[in-house]
Amino acid sequence: MSIAIDPAQALAEYQRLRPRLPACDKLGHGVEAARFLDIVAPYELILFDAYGVLNVGETAIKGAAQTIAALREMGKSVMVVSNSAAYPKGHMMDRYARLGFDFAADEVVTSREALLHRVAEEPARRWGVMLNPDKDMGEIADLGATVLADDPAVYDRAEGFLLVGADGWTEARQALLEASLKGQPRPVFVGNPDLVAPREDGLSLEPGWFAHRLIDATGAAVHLCGKPFPDIFDLALARAKPVDPARVLMVGDTLHTDILGGAQAGFATALVTGHGSLLGLEVGAAIQGSGIAPDHIVTEI
Repeated sequence: MSIAIDPAQALAEYQRLRPRLPACDKLGHGVEAARFLDIVAPYELILFDAYGVLNVGETAIKGAAQTIAALREMGKSVMVVSNSAAYPKGHMMDRYARLGFDFAADEVVTSREALLHRVAEEPARRWGVMLNPDKDMGEIADLGATVLADDPAVYDRAEGFLLVGADGWTEARQALLEASLKGQPRPVFVGNPDLVAPREDGLSLEPGWFAHRLIDATGAAVHLCGKPFPDIFDLALARAKPVDPARVLMVGDTLHTDILGGAQAGFATALVTGHGSLLGLEVGAAIQGSGIAPDHIVTEI
């Protein structure tokens, strides 16, 4: 979907949707630090969001790979916890290698994996999938899924829906999905709860944006897999060596996904402001208005 909103609009929409997100009364002190590496001493495991922290679109953020290397030298464990669902895991790993990161496969946890883990608990269904028809479905193809395009019959035949990638999604397809669900309610699982993601040319609309429109229009019961909801954090901790949640630091650029999600999991949090969803906004006002406060604030990692 094309670029449509600016950071202020995205923040306002996240705040409108706050009642649908996890409850959390843990507030950090929002202490600003000049250097990210100055804040990491108390933490054993550091979880990084990807977009806006490690990369913007297909471009690595300067110095990010070097920071990961420095953390390893300090004996820290690192992982990526990303609301990225549109691509198979292999594509993600190829991207990180191309951008200069040395993550192993078990150090990358995505909302796509959280989605597949959750759907594995469901009965076998004919799934309709929000995904660019030109993209490789990867593991999702094993579910017997069909990509949603412009044929209303495909929507009506589906026994459930998976919203995993908004690239190529159109207003006409959104209308078809809404009409089909109004006529016949069925399960909906969302592989990426993000409303927006930072790209080289601005913010792109993501599956979470359309999922909440779907809820508004139809009242559909929608299960969101990924930050800020617990399932993706549970997957990450299951792969890591045992660690006290208080010794985990979640690093991200978005208050309502990374910071809220990390806080509800019992982690410390660090908000990155230099490249992501809050770029150009007054960060203090955004924190105060949202009621979601990180423990640390840094410009970049």
